[in-house]
Amino acid sequence: MKNLKRQWKFIVVLIAGAVGLISQFALHSKSLFSIGNLQFPVHAIIIDIIGILMAISLLLEIFHDWKTGRYGVDILAVIAVVSTILIGDVWAEWMILVMMTGGETLEDYATGQANKELRALLDKTPRIANKLVDGKITEVKVDDLQVGDTVLIKPGQQVPVDGQIVKGTSSFDQSSLTGESVPVTKNPGDELMSGSVNGDVAVEMKVTKAAKDSEYQSIVALVKSSQAQPAKFVKMADRYAIPFTVISLIIGGVAWAVSGDATRFAEVMVVASPCPLLIAAPVALVSGMSSMSAHHIIVKSGPTLEKLARAKTFAFDKTGTLTENQLIVDQVVTDDKSFDQKELQSLAASVEQQSSHVIASSLVKATDKDLIHPVTNLKETTAQGVEGDVDGKHVKVGKLSFVAPGHEKLNVTSTAVYVSVDGKFAGYITLKDKMRPESPKTIERLRRQGAEDIMMLTGDHKQVAEKVAKEAGITDVRSELLPSQKIQAIKDVPKHLRPVVITGDGVNDAPSLTAADVGIAMGAKGATAASESADAVILVNDISKVNDAVAISKHTMKVANIDVLTAIGVVIIIELIAFTGVIPAFWGAILQEVVDMITISLGLLAETKPSDKQFGLEEK
Repeated sequence: MKNLKRQWKFIVVLIAGAVGLISQFALHSKSLFSIGNLQFPVHAIIIDIIGILMAISLLLEIFHDWKTGRYGVDILAVIAVVSTILIGDVWAEWMILVMMTGGETLEDYATGQANKELRALLDKTPRIANKLVDGKITEVKVDDLQVGDTVLIKPGQQVPVDGQIVKGTSSFDQSSLTGESVPVTKNPGDELMSGSVNGDVAVEMKVTKAAKDSEYQSIVALVKSSQAQPAKFVKMADRYAIPFTVISLIIGGVAWAVSGDATRFAEVMVVASPCPLLIAAPVALVSGMSSMSAHHIIVKSGPTLEKLARAKTFAFDKTGTLTENQLIVDQVVTDDKSFDQKELQSLAASVEQQSSHVIASSLVKATDKDLIHPVTNLKETTAQGVEGDVDGKHVKVGKLSFVAPGHEKLNVTSTAVYVSVDGKFAGYITLKDKMRPESPKTIERLRRQGAEDIMMLTGDHKQVAEKVAKEAGITDVRSELLPSQKIQAIKDVPKHLRPVVITGDGVNDAPSLTAADVGIAMGAKGATAASESADAVILVNDISKVNDAVAISKHTMKVANIDVLTAIGVVIIIELIAFTGVIPAFWGAILQEVVDMITISLGLLAETKPSDKQFGLEEK
């Protein structure tokens, strides 16, 4: 609403100018009344009324900012408008209003792209549940479910509320909630979290928590809570506000005192209008955002660029962010001398080739097609494993208790499938989440770009997390975290290591993306819940774009700072010239336009390519 209000201000000012031009130069309207030497024709009245209203509106905003401890350059704009009204220079006043409201509109365009609504997350929230009543299925609203109700969860369906399985066994994909890369098998008596997705077997579940208290809905609440408490951030131009304002007022005051003419003060204030200062940063930020877009990164707000440029801590989710959320074969361990690793994998993959389980499909995909042989007498035992005959051998693949019931428990920390051949334990195959090939280099480049701390936040198990972190080059590992614990980890980052940037892709990452100073979502695979909560979205499946985002931000802020300082320097020089009285107010406003053009031209340099050092490409 605030952005819309500012746009309407700009439109009203333009309309007032158009009406004024017609009134003065086409209709030749005469003065309706006069006060002293000041004449008030129709165009002057219209523009003065607009000017007074704008000045009052800006004063209210300034007062509000002062109460919150923020001091900006807007007070100079108010003084410039009032000064031109008092000396009767209508068109100088109008040009100041154009620059003032136009600068605000441009700033809103640069920073008003952020949309923190959780439409996608809310759209995915389960709304209908299959309630079982006397053995019959009745569709009811999820919010109407009561603790103790029995719900049927069909294959591929999302668990509507938290509950406990009472009948059936199936695997559930909890990756979007916990970050676990492998579906978890759930048996009668096991707890289910809302938001997890059922595998290929229908189960019956007893409701243990109402919708408002369930895990998925609590994630939505966490995001909303995080959004309601945004981090305070000072706009770059405001850092120069106080010294620039003081210098301008001193020059104007001395000019008035020396000349004894209030018009001289007004002339200085017109050229002291902070429009170039207000425009400099937004133009650079718009250019930087455009450059981001060209690199397949959508940045939703200008301040995001400022924070990224100064970021000291980077946090990453594991599954789907540092890794591809795709299992690959890690180790093939044989227990029987009669089988080598190649043959063991061949037999296991051959039996698994018709299974839809993610581990089975991953194993088959990782095995050479020439090694996959026909299977007969295939039989699948739900949540246990599969068995069949391959090349005259009876092969069982699955849990250790299924393939070799009497075998002693093995100390295997990774995801694994066990294999027996003709009733004898033959070995096991471990799988791991495939690392993105660009992840290690991304972490290395971030350190070159000035990152002081890089950590991994994941809900996955400690051993799995540490293995991935070591491969990626990350030493600060936080594992087995719930969404609320991820948020706490971000909040616990000390002040000297902020701003904090976190990159993630799942529903479980949405709250932490919002809680961080900058949240970056990997949105290439439709991770809309994370994308809606993020400040920036990477549109391609490439985590190295985080390096590009940092590089472009640093380059943009370098250009913006040079632009702002140049604008201040030029304006002060013009103020000193106006001090002598050789620049009338109208021509002062024209000079403002020239400075604005210089400012805009400099700001556009933010679209140029950052240096190799900013990209983190230079050798150590």
